[in-house]
Amino acid sequence: MVRRILLVLSCFLGLWCPAAAQPAAKVLRVLAWPGYADPEVLQGFSQRTGARVELTIVGSDEAMRQRLQANKGADFDVFALNTAELQQYIEQGLARPIELQRIPNTRRQLARFRELTAIPGLSRRRDGLLQVFAVPYTFSEMGLIYDRRQFSAPPSSLQELWDPRWKGKVLAYAGGTHNFSLAALALGQSQPFQLEESRWPAAIDKLVALRRNVLGFYSLPEESVQLFLRHRVALMYANYGMQQVHLLKAAGADVGYVIPREGALAWLDCWAISTAARDPELAHAWVNFMLEEPASSLLVTRQGLANTVSESVSSSSQVPLRWLEPVENEQRREQLWARIQSGDRPSKVLQR
Repeated sequence: MVRRILLVLSCFLGLWCPAAAQPAAKVLRVLAWPGYADPEVLQGFSQRTGARVELTIVGSDEAMRQRLQANKGADFDVFALNTAELQQYIEQGLARPIELQRIPNTRRQLARFRELTAIPGLSRRRDGLLQVFAVPYTFSEMGLIYDRRQFSAPPSSLQELWDPRWKGKVLAYAGGTHNFSLAALALGQSQPFQLEESRWPAAIDKLVALRRNVLGFYSLPEESVQLFLRHRVALMYANYGMQQVHLLKAAGADVGYVIPREGALAWLDCWAISTAARDPELAHAWVNFMLEEPASSLLVTRQGLANTVSESVSSSSQVPLRWLEPVENEQRREQLWARIQSGDRPSKVLQR
């Protein structure tokens, strides 16, 4: 009887003890934008590493701030964000320095994306050491989309948005922060993200003139496509760049896309690693994997975006891009823009 009891007990332990001793499956918690990590990408990473990916999608910078700041970044291991937003997370201690030796696929990137110190906001020097806090992943220039049927030659300058020939046939973006940077760029100012006090009146005059020349302003890419087609728009300032071109062509529009000679504002989204990452090695493996196929190619073929490993139709290395940076006063820009949109004359915008 005793031997039987011991045999049963040993069988019981044999069934459960080995399972209990096995390490828990690795989990990577990712915070990203729609389309940045499609199902086949998640599956490929899991097959490569044996880790399960928990993907959380956000649709705005504000939503990302809420997610990351809610628990001091402890809810996520890796996240995607633009270079302008990155600054606050570095200051708050929520983003850790990247160990570039763990991301060999950066060698696959285009030369201008390997020059990390040349991209504002990606790196900082601390105690004499250069630290990099994010790796470029996808980007889009804010170029000009035009109807080929209405232009005998592609537009070459931002000034086309103000040309009286196209009055009532121009679409522009509704965001005040970006529009003041656009006005500064069109005026030839070298610092579109840091307006000096003496330059505000000229920027306001320029935006009032834009309001008078456009059909209207859009917020979302889908909205811009609907307005473009419904009203036979001739020219559109493309805040979402090639993503809008992708949508318009899918809808049957015959459009072209150019970067004006003044250059273009551009957003650059990167992968950053949380200071509270549970498994930094796995987080680095994710960033490295996202610079391979199919993730990089799907950004182009499925999302209409550009990646950092291959030249897109518009991403010539000769194009001067102004990567978004934090502005001098976002609240002020938005308040003044609201007054401009409401119909105030230039002389009254600053007086209220």
